[in-house]
Amino acid sequence: MDEVEIAPQPVQRFADVIGDEPVARLLDTMATARDQLGAGTVWHVNSTAEGGGVAEMLHSILGYPAACDIRVRWLVIDGNEEFFEVTKRLHHLLHGSDGDGDGLDERDRQTYESALASDGAQLRRLVRPGDAVILHDPQTLGLAPLLAASGAHVIWSCHIGADSPNQRTRAGWRFLEPYAAHTSNQVFSRRQYGWDVLDPAQVVVIPPCIDAFSAKNQVLDDDTVAAVLAAAGIVATRAPASATFTRQDGATGRVTARADMIEDTPVPATAKIVTQISRWDPLKDHVGVLTAFCGAELDGDAHLVLAGPSPDSVTDDPEGQQTLDELRAAWSALPPEQRRQVHLACLPMDDLEENAAIVNALQRRTDVIVQKSLAEGFGLTVAEGMWKGRPTVGSRVGGIQDQIESGVSGVLVEPTDLAGFTATVRNLLDDPETAAELGRAAQDRVCAEYLAPRHIDRYFQLITALY
Repeated sequence: MDEVEIAPQPVQRFADVIGDEPVARLLDTMATARDQLGAGTVWHVNSTAEGGGVAEMLHSILGYPAACDIRVRWLVIDGNEEFFEVTKRLHHLLHGSDGDGDGLDERDRQTYESALASDGAQLRRLVRPGDAVILHDPQTLGLAPLLAASGAHVIWSCHIGADSPNQRTRAGWRFLEPYAAHTSNQVFSRRQYGWDVLDPAQVVVIPPCIDAFSAKNQVLDDDTVAAVLAAAGIVATRAPASATFTRQDGATGRVTARADMIEDTPVPATAKIVTQISRWDPLKDHVGVLTAFCGAELDGDAHLVLAGPSPDSVTDDPEGQQTLDELRAAWSALPPEQRRQVHLACLPMDDLEENAAIVNALQRRTDVIVQKSLAEGFGLTVAEGMWKGRPTVGSRVGGIQDQIESGVSGVLVEPTDLAGFTATVRNLLDDPETAAELGRAAQDRVCAEYLAPRHIDRYFQLITALY
């Protein structure tokens, strides 16, 4: 089990973004929590320190309570290949999907519990009675019985689910329910994800969030955007500025690592760009995005960038390389004139803040952001794109439909409606005035609903209620 360092961040810097009153309210909430916790610690436990929305969110938000003298620690479980195969199967089941079709049996339960045993032993030595432990997603829920027996207050935060449960979803519930029974509360990102086998009084809805000041979301001017994308080898341009960004600790970072680009020719400096940024996961439907884009019959000035983390950097996702290989095969099969307009970008992950700065620049340079997921827990890449004022096209699934008010702050399309995606993207590229209007409304919506202060306030109100 590894520990991730948390850098304190001042809550007061949000005053210029959301106003003084919400900041004061959050400070009061955390002061109450600090008094209730006393010498206790708030622990967050998840399955990876990099890659995926949960890890990114924890990097962004945990510094704020730390700066308010609340003891906060973040631990990452070890797992092994067999364990992550089981949890990836759970991931698909909870989304209502077959995944590899193998289902779950008692051998899988033994694999799951055995892999968590050593992590549990370490946690038991660290966690004290009265501490609050937040376990994230199915990978960590098996630790709940041991932690509850040690006297900790255990909360399970589940970031995934299905809009409508089916027999596959319920199979995932049956596997996890014995562990969930040992938690004080179960937190879901959407009301629809809450299991009907749980006590409704224990179910809490807290949407995830983004941090306006992180390397992924901080303001970058146009020259810096161009410089970052040039340094990363994504867009061919000679930028006049330096490829710099501000790190969490206030130091100046510089983008020097290059993306691994799968392309015939680089993205031209003046191209219109359509982008999807996500993990290499079959539920993100990269091939569907590629097919929809190529069906739009756009002129040569429009280019598609499908971007994700270097697949060997995400330890809890064994399907990443396979998904990328399948996408590359689909790209290779395109006619040459279409293939040159599609670019696959594996973003460097050695420096997480550098990676975030590249994503930030790519989103800000993009004309239309898409997230054509077949299933989605929440989809923070949607909020990220909306925060940059970009017109965003998303599937009408999961948390995407919570974020986008279709026709007001973006456009929702049914996940399998390729023609609908094609027409929507084409219309937004052809109508920059409407695209800009959607982008402005999108940024306002994120500011009101999905920035870090509101998320943190909800969590600490929940924690305070446990004491």
